[in-house]
Amino acid sequence: MKVKVVIKEAKANKLELISPARNLEFGIEAINHGADAIYIGGPRFGARAAAENSVADIEKLAAYAHRYSAQVLVALNTILRDEELEQARRIAWQAYEAGADALIVQDMGLLDLDLPPLQLHASTQTDNRTPEKVKFLQDVGFAQIVLARELSLEQIRKIASGTTATLEFFVHGALCAAYSGQCYLSYAHTGRSANRGECSQACRLPYSLKDQDGRMIAENRHLLSMKDNNQSANLRALVDAGIRAFKIEGRLKTLSYVKNVTAYYRILLDNLMAEAPEYRPASAGRCSYTFTPNLGKTFNRAATDFFVNQRQPDIASFASPKFAGEHIGHIGKLGQGWFKVHSSVPLHNGDGLSYYNSLMELRGMRINRVETQGTSFRLFPAEAVAGLAENMPVYRNRDQEFERLLEKKSAERRIGVCMTFRETNDGFALDMCDESGIATTVSLIQAKQPSRHAENALATLREHLGKLGNTCFSVEKITVELTAAWFIPATSLNALRREAVTTLEAQRSAAYQRPPKWPAVVPPPQYPESAISYLGNVFNEKACDFYASHGVSLIDAAYEANMERNAVSLMITKHCLRYSFNLCPKLVKGVHPKPMSLINGREKLTLVFDCQKCEMHVVGKLKRPWAIQHAVK
Repeated sequence: MKVKVVIKEAKANKLELISPARNLEFGIEAINHGADAIYIGGPRFGARAAAENSVADIEKLAAYAHRYSAQVLVALNTILRDEELEQARRIAWQAYEAGADALIVQDMGLLDLDLPPLQLHASTQTDNRTPEKVKFLQDVGFAQIVLARELSLEQIRKIASGTTATLEFFVHGALCAAYSGQCYLSYAHTGRSANRGECSQACRLPYSLKDQDGRMIAENRHLLSMKDNNQSANLRALVDAGIRAFKIEGRLKTLSYVKNVTAYYRILLDNLMAEAPEYRPASAGRCSYTFTPNLGKTFNRAATDFFVNQRQPDIASFASPKFAGEHIGHIGKLGQGWFKVHSSVPLHNGDGLSYYNSLMELRGMRINRVETQGTSFRLFPAEAVAGLAENMPVYRNRDQEFERLLEKKSAERRIGVCMTFRETNDGFALDMCDESGIATTVSLIQAKQPSRHAENALATLREHLGKLGNTCFSVEKITVELTAAWFIPATSLNALRREAVTTLEAQRSAAYQRPPKWPAVVPPPQYPESAISYLGNVFNEKACDFYASHGVSLIDAAYEANMERNAVSLMITKHCLRYSFNLCPKLVKGVHPKPMSLINGREKLTLVFDCQKCEMHVVGKLKRPWAIQHAVK
């Protein structure tokens, strides 16, 4: 057997789709449905306490992803106590040895440790909003930087013009009301820190809003709950602004969400690259699906593109933080244990429906049986339903038929190959080259005998060479270079094809190279500010040393160190309730940006408005000093 390998030069200007992985199974399916990279938590410190994974599973996932030249990014992005740094360092090395491609980091204390030669990505928790901050992160060794979700296209362009690092942006999924890394509301009220992966989602609670004079502006509404991010209409604009990595939120979402949303954005990016051939996908293989991706079918709180196209009037989900679903029609006649719905879409047994009752509370039901009568459906809920009324809008938040498609094998990812079957002096050879430019040649020593059925010989030859069904390859082209229609036993052809496939897979594995770690510049760059408050999330001595070595002279401890006992900003957000309720002093004459109150039960928070920056601060203090008694000096 003779083998040769050819590797084409890597293509520039790649666009990368990054999908979430709760676990190994989710990560594999994200790859199958088109992800160029997946991000996953390791054994600890992954900013999602409920989505931790063993090193063994990361190793399996990396081996699978690398078949398609896809990457595995391990989230190590909580802030760390001093006594946790050594364990975090060990996890980083374990991830490297398991085959991971990069670490996603928030705590700068890690950079002062003996880290493996893995590429570093700056988490969105590092609050990356300015050209100066992004340039600094690039210069200390971050190759990829996740920008703040609140940025506009203009702001992204300014950042991109000042960095050579890859810029990453969230394009889909849940939105925090606060700037990432700048929310302490959960910790202040429950002791569960968002910067430690334990957020209690206080922003999804109902609140009442009062002005300074005690006038009720809004009552019992989800005033800090954002709609879900959806940048599907802005992908080309984001590319033009400088984004090269497109991230889907959702390490705690369902498998059907990961499959559906990944496939949807894969198709969009492929279409974009077909129209703009100067861009290339960041991994190999093309996907086919057994379903039509539809973002409205899986969990969402309605859609917003947030601030990408400047401030928009309707970015919040005040009515409910739950998934209402797609509007399907209105309730018609009500009967004993049933009701009718007039809908233009077919309904099925097992569908989940939702509706808002008279108190505007979202309620749901499961449909046990459906009787179809034209465009009218008689529905029999599994349990008694209260609060229904004729003409009430109704929504579907579970499409049973769609979910059943996603419960099965719903995608196939294949790497395109071209084959050439040709004669040699002592027999035949099969050349196989994949879409990445990796090629192999396998030889068959055999005497040449004319076929008795010359008219069928070539067709049979092509048929046997093209049988790649159980592999990760698909045939794009088969070229046959023969001087005559030779007889070649089917067993020999099949063995030759299998050997070529096995060899090519091995060569792909051997050719895969993890992205290089970026070195920090020398001398060390200066941090853009000389002082860091609790907002800098400095939670250990190594982080303190890091900032001091980069010119910071005054360093306060992280909020979680329990040093801030007075009222401070527990949340800094670009979402403004004055704007939402038409009380913005920039837009309404005679209105003054006086503080307001946000009330949930006995909890009362003060809203302070920084109109110059167009930001709202949710101000409060620790309910009590939590168990973490840790101070950074």
